Amino acid sequence: MRQRLGAVLALAVFLLLWFLPFPGLTLEAHRLASVLGAVVVLWVSEALPLSATALLGAALCVVLGVAPAKEVFAPFADPLMFLFIGAFILSRAIFVHHLDRRVAYAVLGLPWVGAQPGRILFALGAATAAISGWISNTATTAMMFGIGMSIIATLRASDGGGAIDGRYPSALMLMISFAASIGGLATPVGTPPNVIGIGFIRSLLGVEIPFFQWALVGVPVAAVLYALLYLYLRAVAPAGLAVLPGSGELIRAERARLGPWTRGQRSVAIAFGVTVALWVAPGILALAAGESSASYQLLTRRMPEGVAAIAGALLLFVLPGEEGRAITWDEAMRIDWGVVLLYGGGFALGVLSFETGLADAVGRGFAGLLPLEGSFGLLLASVLMAVLLSETTSNTASANMVVPVVISIARAAGVDPLEPALGATMAASLGFMLPVSTPCNAIVYGSGYIPLGRMIRWGLVLDLAGIVVIVTLVRLLAPLVR
Repeated sequence: MRQRLGAVLALAVFLLLWFLPFPGLTLEAHRLASVLGAVVVLWVSEALPLSATALLGAALCVVLGVAPAKEVFAPFADPLMFLFIGAFILSRAIFVHHLDRRVAYAVLGLPWVGAQPGRILFALGAATAAISGWISNTATTAMMFGIGMSIIATLRASDGGGAIDGRYPSALMLMISFAASIGGLATPVGTPPNVIGIGFIRSLLGVEIPFFQWALVGVPVAAVLYALLYLYLRAVAPAGLAVLPGSGELIRAERARLGPWTRGQRSVAIAFGVTVALWVAPGILALAAGESSASYQLLTRRMPEGVAAIAGALLLFVLPGEEGRAITWDEAMRIDWGVVLLYGGGFALGVLSFETGLADAVGRGFAGLLPLEGSFGLLLASVLMAVLLSETTSNTASANMVVPVVISIARAAGVDPLEPALGATMAASLGFMLPVSTPCNAIVYGSGYIPLGRMIRWGLVLDLAGIVVIVTLVRLLAPLVR
């Protein structure tokens, strides 16, 4: 029903904006407003696949004369597109060779974890967050979901007396989903909204945020949010037992089943290590020699993040696997091309909104409506806007919609746009209250262990905590990314 209504409403919004008079806009900006209105409705209602909507918006801009095709489709060749592609291929190789499962069970199998419920909850979430910093949040959740369900099944089989509190399985499932979303904040490649926000900040503000600089803000945000998540879930969902029977044996058995490291796993680890080294090397070099040094300038110019990701991905076609190379072209082609296209289309619409003057007009309009003033007020409003939108539509679409608007509002209000843009980028990855908020939530909700009311209550608390943490740490740490 939402999709059918969305399709009708999108057409109605397009026609309404097309025929309404906007005296202060150029013809191109007026037509772009009509396209953007329809695209936003389609994104929120998901009447079309998100990537198809992004492509439709870009194509309509050419057809309606907003800009020439060469200009509209230029963002599809942006260097950050290749960061997506390279990182996705590396993530695919990690998944294919079960390197993620090896890392997860290595963390869960640590001696200090044992069979204590609080420690199992912490280790499960920590492993999820750590893995999610490097591969897709959804893929991480899907993998850890199986591990979490195995632990719950073992508990249920050994709990003849029903001593285990029924809230503890809910906590295990929600820990997986929430920790995956939180862990994605740590690195630029952890989740698509990060790359989208970085792209807008670089293109519209002229501020480059390399891998290392993003991590200086993202890692503290993820660490503090994860600590709050763990403390909250442990408080509201006690296991009811000091020791969970059978859990330690299950983890040890699953870890033993993985066997010794395979040749493919070693090759993927090498390629991944080389890529990460290339990502963080400029930041380390900047600390050691300064950003004005010739060596730093040469490295950032010759080996940007997108090229480093492609170099690491190409290593997979050279290094050996169990049969042939570490990854085949057929496997590499199975990455999420929809996200790549969604980024390209959304980025194109955002850039066009500034080039046509539409963003400035929207910014001036919103600046007069917002009750909050100053840089702190705008940062808070931007984070709130991104969180609310992320509850109703995908995180990726939220970043595409909110970040350009936030930048235009900041400019119209005479405020430095970096802080609100950075805050909105990170806040777009929140959205913990509903099963439809993120694919991660939808996956764990399907377990049957999470009543909807419980997800809403616990998710609301985490949303509020996320707003406070992001606003506080972005305010404190944003100068580090300049």
